[in-house]
Amino acid sequence: MNLPSEARTLASALEQAGYFAGDEATLALYLATKLDRPLLVEGPAGVGKTELARAASTALSRELVRLQCYEGLDETKAIYEWDYAKQMLLVQLLRDKISVEEAPDVFFSEKFLIARPLLKALRSEAPVVLLIDEVDRADPEFEALLLEILADNQVTIPELGTIRAKHPPLVVLTTNATRDMTDALRRRCLHVFLDYPTPSRELAILEAKVPGIARDLATQLTHFAEKLRGMDLRKPPSISESIDWARALVTLGATSLDKTLAQATLGAFLKHEEDRDRAAPLLT
Repeated sequence: MNLPSEARTLASALEQAGYFAGDEATLALYLATKLDRPLLVEGPAGVGKTELARAASTALSRELVRLQCYEGLDETKAIYEWDYAKQMLLVQLLRDKISVEEAPDVFFSEKFLIARPLLKALRSEAPVVLLIDEVDRADPEFEALLLEILADNQVTIPELGTIRAKHPPLVVLTTNATRDMTDALRRRCLHVFLDYPTPSRELAILEAKVPGIARDLATQLTHFAEKLRGMDLRKPPSISESIDWARALVTLGATSLDKTLAQATLGAFLKHEEDRDRAAPLLT
């Protein structure tokens, strides 16, 4: 793919941050920055979706603000909540000094507002990368809370009104596709699918992440990983697990994929016994 020069510069900056993005991912991230659109990054677990946001933070010299999604996540943990303890204390102090009409303006003010990750990103004094990680783990209703932020870079707090972003954040949402995202969310985002890397790209990743690894060992590991990811395993090995296994082998002095040593350390690569049993015959 013939990338624009600015996109190639971004790819180089990502590599300097330790992330080897393919052309499609680089172009999607570049367009997200230029078009001021959120980027929905989809793909299986362990292919580098979260790391793309982290690397973008480093490459663009922006703070990373992360919201880890989970079932039951709501606006009090994602956007904002009120400091009820301070409000109750103020009630006791001002009980006889303010009227009922004045109370909302006193109690629901900025001094009692606790900013959670989404609001923190909007109020930041400098542009940030906002990572909304594993959005598919949250309830579908949570997506409705995101739509105003994704579409308009703003959030409405009933007691205070609309708070607009001082600097629109670069929003990166990741999903492992454990459930489908709503059309409303997808419509507001650019989209890129990340798959497991090709052996040549994973080789570059290993050589960058595991200093001193022998080329033979790195090559053997990448081809072994490719074979396993094509099998029906309970948990296919992620890129980070390839790195962990490579580091373990290098620590033990390996320069090639010795069968005995590989079997002894396979737990760094495959995290289920049945997967290791299926993989062992492939070690030669």
